[in-house]
Amino acid sequence: MAAATESVDPFAELRPQERFEVWRDLIGLTRDCDATSPDLDRFEAVLRRSELGPVTFLGTSFPSARFRRSDARVRRSDPGVFHLTFVQGGALALTRDGEQTQLFRPGDITLLDSSRPYELRALGARDAADGRPRVEAVGIDFPTALLPVPPHRLRRLLGRGFRATEGPAAVLADFLLSIDRQAPVLGPAVADRLGPIAVDLVAAWLADELADDSGLPESARQRSLVEQVRAFVRRHLHDPELSPATVAAAHHISVGYLHRLFALHTDGDTVAAWIRRLRLEKAHRDLADPALRAVPIGTIAARCGIPRPDDFSRAFRTAYGLAPRDHRRHACP
Repeated sequence: MAAATESVDPFAELRPQERFEVWRDLIGLTRDCDATSPDLDRFEAVLRRSELGPVTFLGTSFPSARFRRSDARVRRSDPGVFHLTFVQGGALALTRDGEQTQLFRPGDITLLDSSRPYELRALGARDAADGRPRVEAVGIDFPTALLPVPPHRLRRLLGRGFRATEGPAAVLADFLLSIDRQAPVLGPAVADRLGPIAVDLVAAWLADELADDSGLPESARQRSLVEQVRAFVRRHLHDPELSPATVAAAHHISVGYLHRLFALHTDGDTVAAWIRRLRLEKAHRDLADPALRAVPIGTIAARCGIPRPDDFSRAFRTAYGLAPRDHRRHACP
């Protein structure tokens, strides 16, 4: 059974105005604000919404729009929610009382709370497919009470843009993109566990920006480190020297501690077994890719960090029950 996921894309039987209203109402379930768009006469949007325990995940693509949470609306109702957004396309321009407008571009991550009024203009960039300006973003909404960082310490971070290119911010962004890809196949039990992990990663990112993780629970620090290790391994999967020892050295921890982390925060794989599984999964995908049909099997194996043909063939056959050549022949007849 998959997680509770909704995908709106884009209700072909509805008129554009009705499409906008449905999309606005779904956004408004966790982001209480007034929304308008200059493209109501041709509004088309996609919204992927998943419940991850106490956390709501949103992935969306939409035309230019304007969101406004007024002071009166805040006074009338404040659900006490954080809104985290990772921009992938277009731009967001945030204006809050007494502050200079902040512009968030692709690759930026930002955090807002529901307790302050704001105006957010979503500025679409032209899509290569249809030429229409669009905004692309993923994000999560969650109760402020879940974040183990004192509110007074967050004031200087809220409403600012941060580049998600390295460190905990990049780990958090990668995690959100992974959720977006995998949400349709996540079971409810797994989805419920992912919400708290997402909040821990947010806490680790914020602590990094504050240059102080002393207030973080040990579980949050551990989860953040595990996700950093995962991201590191994926980036270096091609390196045949990648091993638990090199991973531990890159993160300034002992091999023993690395193994303990994985035992606590993964589904039972050892570090070496997980690296091997990732390599074989990548080779399995690449061998089935028609665009790579002319690439020699040995080259694909080497790109996955397994340069010895005999080792690759033996491991592949053990994992999938057939030789790499047979898998390619069946997948790309």
